Amino acid sequence: MRGLLCWPLAMSLLLLQPWETQLQSAGPRCHTGPLDLVFVIDSSRSVRPFEFETMRQFLVGLLRSLDVGLNATRVGVIQYSSQVQSVFPLGAFSRREDMERAIRALVPLAQGTMTGLAIQYAMNVAFSEAEGARPPKERVPRVAVIVTDGRPQDRVAEVAAQARARGIEIYAVGVQRADVGSLRAMASPPLDEHVFLVESFDLIQEFGLQFQSRLCAIDHCSFGNHSCQHECVNSPGGPQCRCREGHDLLPDGRSCQVRDLCNGVDHGCEFQCVSEGLSYRCLCPEGRQLQADGKSCLRCREGHVDLVLLVDGSKSVRPQNFELVKRFVNQIVDFLDVSPEGTRIGLVQFSSRVRTEFPLGRYGTAAEVKQAVLAIEYMERGTMTGLALRHMVEHSFSEAQGARPRALNVPRVGLVFTDGRSQDDISVWAARAKEEGIVMYAVGVGKAVEEELREIASEPAELHVSYSPDFSTMTHLLENLKGSICPEEGISAGTELRSPCECESLVEFQGRTLGALESLTQNLAQLTARLEDLENELAHKK
Repeated sequence: MRGLLCWPLAMSLLLLQPWETQLQSAGPRCHTGPLDLVFVIDSSRSVRPFEFETMRQFLVGLLRSLDVGLNATRVGVIQYSSQVQSVFPLGAFSRREDMERAIRALVPLAQGTMTGLAIQYAMNVAFSEAEGARPPKERVPRVAVIVTDGRPQDRVAEVAAQARARGIEIYAVGVQRADVGSLRAMASPPLDEHVFLVESFDLIQEFGLQFQSRLCAIDHCSFGNHSCQHECVNSPGGPQCRCREGHDLLPDGRSCQVRDLCNGVDHGCEFQCVSEGLSYRCLCPEGRQLQADGKSCLRCREGHVDLVLLVDGSKSVRPQNFELVKRFVNQIVDFLDVSPEGTRIGLVQFSSRVRTEFPLGRYGTAAEVKQAVLAIEYMERGTMTGLALRHMVEHSFSEAQGARPRALNVPRVGLVFTDGRSQDDISVWAARAKEEGIVMYAVGVGKAVEEELREIASEPAELHVSYSPDFSTMTHLLENLKGSICPEEGISAGTELRSPCECESLVEFQGRTLGALESLTQNLAQLTARLEDLENELAHKK
């Protein structure tokens, strides 16, 4: 057994040094990290006065080898014989000098040897938070060092097992007449590292040297439940959690998460960057595909559109669903090339009345449009879809509202979003919108009426009407709308903007004008001939 000590000449020479300096000469003070350490000292009558003095000097020397402090090693001392006495608790002193003063003033009890009672006191009192022990949640190791010279007069095995079960690591140091079986019953496993037997109090400092070495190499991670998600490592400040490569430690000091490389690199993703282990990838919003460069998202680029959205804000939609509608609108915005020269977007909300949230000409970027959409306040009340269509035809596509002149040949698109039957007539203004050349789309959700949707939409209805049974599943309509609205795939593919001032336009205009004048001249000649015939007829009658 390692605890059974033998003494070479070098150790004999060591004994010639003063008691309180022998432990210090073994090396510099080690920083063990937080530790709650309680010495349980046998002061029964079998311990002679000079032996007790030797043990007192041993404790002082051991203190000087420890990193003592409220945030480092806290030390408590109890002595026992037939009763137990607290010399000073764990929370009493933070300075080594105060501890030494209390130990030097210690008076032995000189009665029986109730070691089991002392262990119970250490477990229930000395290591309590009231006495200065740190809470279990801080996972600070708790160590008890029992020094005795005889056989216990009470049972120790059961109470020692209870103490160990509570997380107290026990070192059992026997001197001279100590019972080896009792030492082994008290100590923590492995026994060859926790049981020490010395022949006399004169040799107890050898335990101090080995104990100091054990403290310097103590595995704090093995005490309690450190709760580290990946790995626990020992450090001068105590146990610390460490994460595997590619992960970062969270503020709780225990949990790990995949390192967000997107925050640490210039990823260049147009829409969203997602970390994946030691790498990352770019994502695009629903309805848009990632391009070959792995960063850009495919969007409408060819052609131009003036798009006005009519959004149902009636009471039947409900606030939470209206937020889903706004998110859906922004997903439509994501796949359009919003700019003053590209796609312009306006939005009108309707219920019992109509309100222009923003006209076609107000915003020049998708980000501005999306921010404006999120800021829209829900109107509630009725469903006047016909009134909304009239407002769109008469106002929303006017040049004053930001629509481009008809001469530029920019497609005009209206998209009506509704969840129920209109409370006014829609037929007149739905027809009028199409007569004005507005390409109409109708999106219905929930209780929307199919007949009304078809009446609003342009032909063929299969390409211009979309329906979803509820608000939470309407995102599947995006692909259909993309294929219809997106200029490079839908109505305005290949549309060419032509300035009326360009030469070809002027020639075309001149040709049309001359043709009209020629036709008008012929009509005037025919009218003149007819008048002459009438005059002749009247002259004959006279």
